[in-house]
Amino acid sequence: MSVSRKIPVDEAFALLRRWVSELDYAPVIDLMAAGHDSPWKLLASTMLSARTKDAVTTKASKSLFSRADTPEKTAELSVEELAGLIYPVGFYRTKAENLKKLAADIVERFGGIVPETLEELTTLPGVGVKTASLVLIKAFDKYEICVDTHVHRISNMWGLVSTKTPEETREALKKSLPKEYWKEINQELVTLGQTVCRPVRHDCCGCPLKEICPKSGL
Repeated sequence: MSVSRKIPVDEAFALLRRWVSELDYAPVIDLMAAGHDSPWKLLASTMLSARTKDAVTTKASKSLFSRADTPEKTAELSVEELAGLIYPVGFYRTKAENLKKLAADIVERFGGIVPETLEELTTLPGVGVKTASLVLIKAFDKYEICVDTHVHRISNMWGLVSTKTPEETREALKKSLPKEYWKEINQELVTLGQTVCRPVRHDCCGCPLKEICPKSGL
């Protein structure tokens, strides 16, 4: 069933901001960003979080940073050591290999400093547009849009875009979404998508946007 109307954007974000501020829950990357952690920690934690529950990511991040909290220190560790530190995140062996390559590349090409542009970040091993966008927003306060499966799904459900992939959604949102909401859409829609507006079994009755969502109750 196609969306017949678009959600009122200003009202939706006002409700989401209030709801998130009162909620005792936040994705791990947002918790780290609130603590003003380094760009490297945010980048590494973002990589670890893929296909991994937040509680596991938090534990693995703390374990990793207790031994290696900079690219230089991380590059010095073996893949086996890194794998042991980040276990049991999803695909921990592959992520350990990527972490070592990532850290070494940042040291060799950028002097140990995480780059601040999408173009440079996406040349790093294992860093795609989603990860790069999130790091630019959280670590460098840049105007970007980070689109994951929740943002892609809910943006389409709300009628903000009509797209088939997260990549298409990012480009479409840049044209249709007011810039003032770019930085926050990921945090708020990921929180909504993980707790209330889940991919299956939507809790429409408990949704802060139930009165204005085009798909409420469907």
